[in-house]
Amino acid sequence: MISTILFFVMCASLQAQNLLSDGAQVSLLTCSPSDRAAYTLYGHTAVRVRDTAGVDYVFNYGIFDFSKPNFVYRFTRGETDYMLGVYRYEDFIIDYQMRGSEVYEQRLNLLPHEKNALCQALFLNAQPENRVYRYSFFYDNCSTRPAALIERVVDGRIEYGEYAAGPAFRDVINKCTRAQPWLTFGCDLVLGMPADRVMTRAESFFLPANVKEAFARAQIVGGDGASRPLVSSAGAVVEAVPDDEPARRNPFTPLLCSSLVFALAAGLTVAERRAGWYCRWFDVSLLTVAGLAGCLLYFLCFVSVHRGIWPNVSVVWLHPLHLAGAVCIAVKRFGRAAYYYHSVSFVALLALSAGWIFVPQHLNVAFVPLMATLLLRSGCGWKGFKGKIRNGLNEYMR
Repeated sequence: MISTILFFVMCASLQAQNLLSDGAQVSLLTCSPSDRAAYTLYGHTAVRVRDTAGVDYVFNYGIFDFSKPNFVYRFTRGETDYMLGVYRYEDFIIDYQMRGSEVYEQRLNLLPHEKNALCQALFLNAQPENRVYRYSFFYDNCSTRPAALIERVVDGRIEYGEYAAGPAFRDVINKCTRAQPWLTFGCDLVLGMPADRVMTRAESFFLPANVKEAFARAQIVGGDGASRPLVSSAGAVVEAVPDDEPARRNPFTPLLCSSLVFALAAGLTVAERRAGWYCRWFDVSLLTVAGLAGCLLYFLCFVSVHRGIWPNVSVVWLHPLHLAGAVCIAVKRFGRAAYYYHSVSFVALLALSAGWIFVPQHLNVAFVPLMATLLLRSGCGWKGFKGKIRNGLNEYMR
């Protein structure tokens, strides 16, 4: 409570004068990733302000509130509000010690008036009316905000040196999620062509580790041409703690599960051809799941405001019309409609399978068996319904 009161007194005072002493320290804190939750897989960035009289605060732009109304819907739609939180340094450090993450501190080589300008901006942003912002994973997050703020307060400009064309957004994300293949599968499904674009240097700052590496080499170049390092000293204030228990890997990876689905569909198709019968409920179940997944994908592509999702060629093989196909197959008198559904689906899947190599979007290998399953069942269904319609029959299932 005392520290909170001190903080707000300091906020009010900083609006009128420079409170930081010449010996104050302003640092960038970079926290290494952990497997604690999906949002901790990418690491974290925060700003530390330390001065006399017990002033030692951490400014954290990565705070969100699960308890807010409609949080899941707003998150899915891309309307997630994050906020700037302020913590005592000790409390912040304890949290990351418990995660086993490394906390790396880079002390910024700022002039006294630059430190005060940065602190004033942070304190102003921390006010209740200013602390909430609209989060964007690639373009406006806990890592990009501190970097942009520091660039704004220095006298002159920050030069980061030569920048070789870096990887694409998707490459970086998949590297972070490599230990969680289902998360990688989900990201590859919902992220479209924009995620396969090579990042600029500024865009690469969405990842905390990239900001840390760039700051380590950066120089502040003043108006007179004189330069000084952006970072005066650096080192780990908390060492990473390796997990003694080996991570338990789920043997049912996306590739294995999708391959099993294809194997089941292929075996069932062979059995149908030999026995002369049709297991319509397999297709009904398959298309229902595909249609529901397609509804979510179409919502993200066409309703949400997430950047990096559209255009996305996955909408060709995973779409809500699969639900209509499931209904047409389940209801026998809709045999003609089922024929048209299968014909359109088969042609679209065949074209996508042949043409994806020309599309500038990454293909997750686990997609292939699922697409092959839909292609196989649509091809057989198209042929079967066509034959029954040609013979003048009104129904196909028995």
